[in-house]
Amino acid sequence: MSEARVGLVIEDDHDIRELVRTVLTQAGFDVSVASGGAEGVLMAKSLNPDVITLDLGLPDIDGFEVSRQIREFSDAYIVMLTARAEELDTLIGLESGADDYLTKPFRPRELRARVAAMMRRPRSVPDPAEVAVEASSPDGTAHPERGNFSHNGLELSYASRTVAVDGQEMNLTRTEFELLYALLEAGRTVRTKSDLVRRLRDEDYDVGSYISEADERSVEVHMGNLRKKLGDSPQHPRWLQTVRGVGYRLAPGQH
Repeated sequence: MSEARVGLVIEDDHDIRELVRTVLTQAGFDVSVASGGAEGVLMAKSLNPDVITLDLGLPDIDGFEVSRQIREFSDAYIVMLTARAEELDTLIGLESGADDYLTKPFRPRELRARVAAMMRRPRSVPDPAEVAVEASSPDGTAHPERGNFSHNGLELSYASRTVAVDGQEMNLTRTEFELLYALLEAGRTVRTKSDLVRRLRDEDYDVGSYISEADERSVEVHMGNLRKKLGDSPQHPRWLQTVRGVGYRLAPGQH
């Protein structure tokens, strides 16, 4: 029997805290709650949660700082809940390490759907017997079905959830990992921002789902964070090439 999934709700508003607790409990999580940022950070350390919902306007430490502190030791999915709809707040939240955001008031069904999509992505390393052997393709990447890629000095293993650049392992969030994997998987085919939003939400085939400008902007922020970690240049990309007004694709192979 698999271990229960753990959820942590960091929220000072009692009604919203109990609503989110109910949503996560109904989704199969063992849920703990914290009413302040400092308490939330301590609980995240002790509980090692799979998913954290985090209020932006906490009474002691703002949600941005809480997210940054948690990111220092945890790879939990962080969903930021905010009453502020300003784009700047959303961008700061994503840059601080959050994976997604919802603006209050939100629909419980939407929160549950976002969390469910996150949990469909692997969190831990599978059995080694499941790891496939890498096979190179003409453009320098491996065949997508194998789950291993090599391109311009970057090595990615989907099975072990690892990325290395010139032999040095990178510390990516799971959202950054998924975006990088999506581009490697697509090769030189352009992935639009809407494509990537759906990929993160596990909606690859739901082309009719609504994608807002803020959703697309969140992809830009995650891609910017990914570039910084990889040390990639937007002007002379080694891996992540921007197609202006459309999206992103893998930069050409270097020989």
